[in-house]
Amino acid sequence: MKVKMLGKKTELCTACHECEKTCSNLFFKTSEIERARLRIKEAGQSKCEKITTCTQCGACISICPTEAISRNKAGIVVIDKNKCVGCLSCVGFCPEEAMFQYREDTLPFKCISCGQCAKKCPTGAIFLTENEVA
Repeated sequence: MKVKMLGKKTELCTACHECEKTCSNLFFKTSEIERARLRIKEAGQSKCEKITTCTQCGACISICPTEAISRNKAGIVVIDKNKCVGCLSCVGFCPEEAMFQYREDTLPFKCISCGQCAKKCPTGAIFLTENEVA
């Protein structure tokens, strides 16, 4: 199945954090980058060491004890907040370390490949692409 997901070119990232600010504002109405559904790890001034985004691999689906994680019709891995009990097994299990939890919040969150961060990326370090997933 072909799925839209975020592609990344770490070498182009200037660690401006515009992607994280855009994401956290869109989903949580705040500019706190800790609320973003992706992460930019800095390696010094204006340098990026790592861009962490969900690859939509689906490894988290089978680990969820309440079956709150599934693929939607577009193939994107999503979390049903009505089924999630906040055990955070998915956060610890994610092979990409792309499932997040914010401080006292009990529910995890992840990238759903909406592409808004890519639109704000000034260097093209983050972009929407289509890849095959199992």
